[in-house]
Amino acid sequence: MTNPIIETDLAEVLGQINQKLDKLSTDVTDLKIGQTKLEGKIEAIDEKLSGKIEAVDEKLSGKINALDTKVEQLDKRIGNSELTNRGILVGLVVIILGGAAKLFGLIGS
Repeated sequence: MTNPIIETDLAEVLGQINQKLDKLSTDVTDLKIGQTKLEGKIEAIDEKLSGKIEAVDEKLSGKINALDTKVEQLDKRIGNSELTNRGILVGLVVIILGGAAKLFGLIGS
């Protein structure tokens, strides 16, 4: 068996390898540029969102404070209504007891 002879130009192979390395280097550089652009866009979006979130938070806290005030006012009104209802109930009980006492002759006229 005879050994085959392989003839290749080493300079040609190294040239092809260098071309591939140059292309890979260019691709990596393009990726880094794209990553930098993407990071810039993400930061811009983050700044816009944080500003809007703060504005919404301020609006909501103002509305919550207004609602708290209204609830407190309603609580006071309900408390006043309960007091009035108790007074009316006590008055009715006194009138009914007075009428019953007069009906059964416990009180003279």
